[in-house]
Amino acid sequence: MFPDGFIVEERIGCQIEASSKKRVLEELGQRLAGEIPALTQDMVFDSLLQRERLGSTGLGRGIALPHARMPQVRNAIGAFIQLQGGVDFDAVDGQPVDLAFAMLVPEEATEVHLQLLAKLAAMFSDAGFCDKLRKTETAEDIFELIRLRDGASTGQ
Repeated sequence: MFPDGFIVEERIGCQIEASSKKRVLEELGQRLAGEIPALTQDMVFDSLLQRERLGSTGLGRGIALPHARMPQVRNAIGAFIQLQGGVDFDAVDGQPVDLAFAMLVPEEATEVHLQLLAKLAAMFSDAGFCDKLRKTETAEDIFELIRLRDGASTGQ
């Protein structure tokens, strides 16, 4: 299961317009920065972009998992956006991204970081789940899908 508060409805965006990878990262940065007083949107954006420069977090099949470790973060947090159209993300399969889940973790939380990335990658490898996310029209419904999928993956 995801840690308490890892993803909340307020950090989910539905039918978001974005014209580029940078705009996607800015949108995710805005949603994540609002949770931590010591962070600004620019700080989060810069961290996500710096990680992206190491290699694209576009997994393929329209999915991106941008992530970063930051010293200001005490507990892992995530944000999700469903895009109106696909955005070039330099994904491994060359397909445009229309679903993006970003994550921030504490700088020293290497094991937690890897566990959450593996959990997210497994979740988003489920084509049926991703199809449901693409068809969902509200942040509330997206949150419920993620919550139910998270519970199902742990047998709860």
